[in-house]
Amino acid sequence: MADRTSRRPLNSTAASLLGFLHEGPMSGWDLVNLAQERIGDFWTITQSQVYRELAAMDAAGLVEKGETGARERTPYQITEAGRAAFREWIARDPGTETIRVPLLLTMSFGEHLDPAHLDDIIAAGREVHQRRLDGYLREDCAGMRPHQRATLEFGIAYERAVLDWFARLPTLLGRLPAEATTASSAPSRATGDGATGSRPDE
Repeated sequence: MADRTSRRPLNSTAASLLGFLHEGPMSGWDLVNLAQERIGDFWTITQSQVYRELAAMDAAGLVEKGETGARERTPYQITEAGRAAFREWIARDPGTETIRVPLLLTMSFGEHLDPAHLDDIIAAGREVHQRRLDGYLREDCAGMRPHQRATLEFGIAYERAVLDWFARLPTLLGRLPAEATTASSAPSRATGDGATGSRPDE
């Protein structure tokens, strides 16, 4: 039996799963999908990580297995020890982010690319961020918890800033005078209830 008296501090993946389990028992499959939906745009958790961390937390007494149900899915629920470990984790300094943007790495050496090829790369990157912003703007905020809403608003602000950068790229690359570049490429949206990150359906 694992020694449950001396546990190592939670890693962020395990802590995220415990955070979700505060909402009720879930299977590994449920957690994989919820992680992708809620935090997938800024924190990557793979299916293998989910099942590995669940097994480790079960051995450590932070979660408990339930009865295997339909489709051979086994629900897990958080224990009091798991809640205590999560409280310890959430109170820690989250640290600074590590930024890896493949497009910026390519851009930094862009003079070695054919301009037309670079334009194709830029257009594809812009489309990714436009789709992501459109998805955020379609989110139904009714009943969304304040902290979850704040996280969404960060995503909206971030994508709008990135799209503004894309709009200014022709000038930054010396292809257009500054006055020819629009101030922002973010779509104009009608404000609903006046909240930040205006969405037409709020």
